[in-house]
Order: sequence, then structure tokens, then C-alpha cells
Amino acid sequence: MTRTADITRDTQETRIRVRLDLDGAGQAEVATGIGFFDHMLDSFARHGGFDIEIEAAGDLHIDMHHTVEDVGIVLGQAFRAALDGFKGVRRFGHAYIPMDETLTRCVVDLSNRPYLVWKVSFTRDKVGTMDTELFKEFHHAFAMNVGACVHLETVYGENAHHIAESGFKALARALRVAVEIDPRTGGAAPSTKGVL
Repeated sequence: MTRTADITRDTQETRIRVRLDLDGAGQAEVATGIGFFDHMLDSFARHGGFDIEIEAAGDLHIDMHHTVEDVGIVLGQAFRAALDGFKGVRRFGHAYIPMDETLTRCVVDLSNRPYLVWKVSFTRDKVGTMDTELFKEFHHAFAMNVGACVHLETVYGENAHHIAESGFKALARALRVAVEIDPRTGGAAPSTKGVL
């Protein structure tokens, strides 16, 4: 079974293309025009074990908001397409990720009931040139478009780089478990309803 997707979103603000292989080797080719965001997406691919190619051209002369949010939208759509109705997956996943003084946890339910609980705060307004408020925008757009309930919380931490990166790694590791094929489901959606 091939669990891949190739999704393009073209608007007056951005043009985003995402190619995804859920069962890859954690290889990433990412070009968003935002250095720190590229680093986060590369880390997400590596720790999730997903092969991801992201090409993004956005209105960065205005700010980074549209590009970051739209990458979240398209990446979420790619996951949703590759998951094909969430059939046969484990559905739930969680991870705790430490980075020096920071500890972050993420819990994911591939429920087709999108929701984001965001308990993350930053000690400064930017990491590199990227506004820290945009990390919530990315995670919200991703959760809404994949159809996942995502709870992400910084348990404690001070360094803004560590807080952001541990969040992306925690999401990746939680998803890595949630998207795994569970041989005990017989290919069915893991729900008493029979469908997600």
C-alpha cells in the first residue's frame, strides 16, 4: 500500500506544493523562504519518518503569516489524502520531547474532529526572523486540514528556539505513532462508528 500525496494550493497570496510519503525515511526538501520555518519542517520530517518536499512562494514582502498558515493547510491536506480515511491506522499517538531546559508534550487523535489545544508561550517575539505567534497559526492550520485533534503543551521551558523546535518534534513523533498501520484493525477505521 502506497501512502503518498501530492497537493498544490495556488492563491493570490501563496503558491504551495507538498509531496508526502508517510512511510519514508525522514528525508526533507523544504524551501519556504523562511529559514527557521524550513529548519522546523526539516526536523518534523526527520523525527516523523516522513519524506516531505515543500515548495512555497508567498508574499513575504508583506509578512510571513500567509506562507506559514498556507504551508500548514497544504501539509495537513497531504496527510489527510495519504491517510485515505484513516483506515487501519493506530489513530492515537503521544510524545514527550526534551530539549535542554524545555519539555514539550503532544497528544494526537486522528479522529476527523479537528481541534487544537495550544498551551505554548514564548519568551520573545521572534526566533530568527520568524514571529513566534506564527507557530500557533501553523499548528492550527495543520490540525484543521488533516482532521486531527492535537493537544500541544510546553510543560516548561525558557529558550524560544527550544520551545518551538520541541513542539515540532513532539507533533512529528506523536503522528509517527498515530499514522502507523495497526495489523490488528484488519484495515478498518479504528472507531466504534466504523468510519472516521
